[in-house]
Amino acid sequence: MNSFEEQDFSSEKFNAGIWKKILKLVLKRKKYLIWMIIFVTGLACLDILYPLLNSYAIQKFFTEENFETVPAFIACYVGIAFGYGITVWGFIKMAGIVEARVEYEIRNEAFNNLQVLPFSYYDKTPAGWIMARLTSDARRLSNIISWGLVDMLWGGFTMVGLLIVMFVVEWRLALIVVAMIPFLVLVSFYFRKKILKSYRNVRKLNSKITGDYNEGILGSRTTKTLVLEDDRNRDFNKLCLDMKKSSIKAIIYSSLFYPILLVLSYVAVAIILRVGGGMIIGRVEALIGVSTLYLFISCATQFFDPIMQIARILSDFQQAQASAERVLSLVETKPEIYDTNDVIEKYGTIMNPKKENWEELYGDVEFQNVTFSYTGKEEVLKNFNLKVQRGTSVALVGPTGAGKSTIINLICRFYEPTTGKILIDGVDYKKRSLSWLHSNLGYVLQTPHLFNESIADNIRYGNFEATMDEVIAASKAVNAHEFIMALPDGYNTVVGEGGSKLSTGQKQLISFARAILADPKILILDEATSSIDTKTEEIVQDVTNRLLKGRTSFIVAHRLSTIQNADIILVIKGGEIVEKGTHQELLSLRGEYYDLYRNQFINEGIEKTKF
Repeated sequence: MNSFEEQDFSSEKFNAGIWKKILKLVLKRKKYLIWMIIFVTGLACLDILYPLLNSYAIQKFFTEENFETVPAFIACYVGIAFGYGITVWGFIKMAGIVEARVEYEIRNEAFNNLQVLPFSYYDKTPAGWIMARLTSDARRLSNIISWGLVDMLWGGFTMVGLLIVMFVVEWRLALIVVAMIPFLVLVSFYFRKKILKSYRNVRKLNSKITGDYNEGILGSRTTKTLVLEDDRNRDFNKLCLDMKKSSIKAIIYSSLFYPILLVLSYVAVAIILRVGGGMIIGRVEALIGVSTLYLFISCATQFFDPIMQIARILSDFQQAQASAERVLSLVETKPEIYDTNDVIEKYGTIMNPKKENWEELYGDVEFQNVTFSYTGKEEVLKNFNLKVQRGTSVALVGPTGAGKSTIINLICRFYEPTTGKILIDGVDYKKRSLSWLHSNLGYVLQTPHLFNESIADNIRYGNFEATMDEVIAASKAVNAHEFIMALPDGYNTVVGEGGSKLSTGQKQLISFARAILADPKILILDEATSSIDTKTEEIVQDVTNRLLKGRTSFIVAHRLSTIQNADIILVIKGGEIVEKGTHQELLSLRGEYYDLYRNQFINEGIEKTKF
């Protein structure tokens, strides 16, 4: 079992580079972003006009008692009201569109990268970790980018505008507001670090919990048959408790952050009241009027409100950076197995293949001094050599861990040799594209995977361009047509998640039909009959014999009775070929294969006598 430890980002500071990369996703749809900025700018202008208009009313209507401009004042008020309605509607709509599009771009890029990543990535990365990146992290990130950006822009524009107004009206009072900014910055800087560290730990624990959810669902049968419910529940409860403690710690920091900023902002307002009040009273000639003092109190309150909003958004950005780091770690993960630039230029990529340049694959396979290890330490294959001519069926037998599946994985280029070469039709397969090789492979697993779609669609995965007549013909060729037609909706029957509505044997027959439809040049059968009953095995064996004709095939066999007709049988032990020949030739040697066959024959005979 592969262990997986997520990269720890907890020692890193706020990373502007992370957000630059995320911003590129936002800028893919500039039109909506530009409109959002226009509406937010309009809202900020209205927020600045509102106290100016009220200050004007106090001066004109109450101090000077001049009511000539009342109609114009009312018209301006109505205009501002309509302006608020339009700008608020506009930025909510645009921010919502930006949020949906950013979430789409994040998930789309991540999923596209998942299609390119090799088998080795999935072999060592838990499905729950990937699911957490594509769901909760993507949602959190798109939310903070869209609505957080709105608040940041609104706050920034409003603060700049209010500062200009205050300095123009009375620069001495404006300096009081400016003097408070360093204290706010220091508080923000301190809490920003604390909140970031806490929420990174929360997101890391969330990934583990999601992974545990996934493992608990997939392994439910094992849990129940081994009576592990209490142990699994105890482990899961510990994870949840750890996340609860980390979440509470993060919430405490966040809850302290906003009130401290609030207190500092109202200290500034109190100072303005004291100084401004002194400028009105206590002198023979007042330096400022009541309307000006109102304007400053209103502007100061409005000025610090955006600061608190920006501080809140910065806090949210701290939380979201943990999500951003994890999403980008998925989006930017480079495949360990990839095509070189020269190969891509000629053959295209997996997502954009240049099929017109693909050579026909005939099926000659050769291992040249291949050595391979999964961990970089223990060698699974050692100077492995094998030459298989096109159209040959090769069976691989041997004890568990001998290297049979490794040979298959290397042929499919799910992994690549540590040293040595693998040639397809006499050419190192690294000089041809991955998509070229995989499009010519047929792979039938021990437990085939079916998608939660109709039977016809599942078979059509072998060839998306296949007609319904071709799908039915492939089904008849593997003796699957009869049981499919017996289902309520025939070929339109939805098989359920992983094919849960079908038996193992039925799923296996559908996977064979899929392979026939793909018409592969190289066919891989990995323990294809080990999980099915004897009756279904006879059907599958008949299908297999027909399917192997004219194709290069590699069969990893559990039941030796299924490979008696193979052209070559290889006995693998310790990553090396210890015996090679036909069924009869190997039996006559009375070696490893003879012992395997005899022991299995005796065991099967004992099993039959029990009934």
